[in-house]
Amino acid sequence: MTEWQKSSWRNMPRVQMPDYTDEAALNAVEAQLAKYPPLVFAGEARTLKSQLGAAARGEAFLLQGGDCAESFDQFSANSIRDTFKVMLQMAMVLTYGAKVPVVKVGRMAGQFAKPRSAPTEVKDGMELPSYRGDIINELDFSEKARMPDPQKMLQAYTQAAATLNLLRAFSTGGYADVHQVHQWTLGFTEGEKAAKYRDMANRISDTLDFMKAAGVDSKASHTLQTVDFYTSHESLLLEYEEALCRKDSTSGKWLAGSGHMIWIGDRTRQPDGAHVEFARGVLNPVGMKCGPTTTAEDLKVLMSRLNPDNEEGKLTLIARFGAGKVAEHLPRLVKAVQEEGANVTWVCDPMHGNTIKSSTGYKTRPFESVLREVREFFGVHKAEGTIPGGVHFEMTGQDVTECTGGVREVSDEDLSDRYHTACDPRLNASQSLELAFLVAEELTGRRDALAAAAS
Repeated sequence: MTEWQKSSWRNMPRVQMPDYTDEAALNAVEAQLAKYPPLVFAGEARTLKSQLGAAARGEAFLLQGGDCAESFDQFSANSIRDTFKVMLQMAMVLTYGAKVPVVKVGRMAGQFAKPRSAPTEVKDGMELPSYRGDIINELDFSEKARMPDPQKMLQAYTQAAATLNLLRAFSTGGYADVHQVHQWTLGFTEGEKAAKYRDMANRISDTLDFMKAAGVDSKASHTLQTVDFYTSHESLLLEYEEALCRKDSTSGKWLAGSGHMIWIGDRTRQPDGAHVEFARGVLNPVGMKCGPTTTAEDLKVLMSRLNPDNEEGKLTLIARFGAGKVAEHLPRLVKAVQEEGANVTWVCDPMHGNTIKSSTGYKTRPFESVLREVREFFGVHKAEGTIPGGVHFEMTGQDVTECTGGVREVSDEDLSDRYHTACDPRLNASQSLELAFLVAEELTGRRDALAAAAS
């Protein structure tokens, strides 16, 4: 294999990327981005890698969530705050269920590009390039809007920097105080239909009361007021990724400076493709989506490429099959990992395999299907004696109506009320928290089973 360079992906076949018509404009943007500071730092990426290694061993649990695709138009401090807030609530519930630290990673500050099932779309007899995310082109269906514009990379960088700045302030400035987070969660369980989660919420309250009585409260402990929060995105637009790549002065290795964790999608995981080539050379933890077409041989080759030194926490495998299909596909991949003796962190993405068209014409995801895939994921790992290391959700802190079901019983007819996504349907705040309670029950069951086996 040839020696890796941050530009070596340019010699490989590329898919799901735009063709810019103005090469001079593209070069100018790349040169400008190359002068900007990285958005994240190597020490942060190394810490996250260590924590993901702990998740692979069952000593931590990954919660990864956020927007399907970040939007320029819908960008606001409130939307960042609301998603961060819900993730804190979810993490608290999951921590109680798993009795291990929860690693919090947002699909934020970089999730601007989206792969598409077709390069073009047709409306009213007009064929135009598909919308590929705000970092590339615009959602409006016009020739001008759909033309890839390299200047959008600069706007994406600015928005990502502002997002990270606010997230860091929320993480360390007292907003993440554990008692405040739990008060928000208690508000959710006051509803009649959420009463079934009140018992766990009350047990969390008892734990916090005991800690306070023992002299361990947020005023006395900095740990209870702050959190570590990381960012992640699909590294789809490689011109942007390369421009933000920086050499770490400590190790001499290359950092993908666009986010703490990058991942490769199910459509871009070609072993000899550009996306795998870029990801194999950076020090960041790397995720890879595994869908129904992923074969055991594919996986073995990709694990060797993406994690040649078999580092713990380096490679996260994000399973996305669809409810009812996990038992058909996941066991063969688990066995492939075991045969290679590979260190990986197994994570469940129950969103992408469960997208359907509603009776009212909206693209949606039934809450019950999402939950079913999570339970099937846990079931396979229990049967195989392996460790489910985390979950990966498309979600928002906003009160949208994009996925059906949940305690508020969003119906097909409700979808039109607040359907705001530009790409895929997201869980709203209530559905996200409900899912955390249900996953926490799975984690509690896993913990109890392990304890019983140990005794």
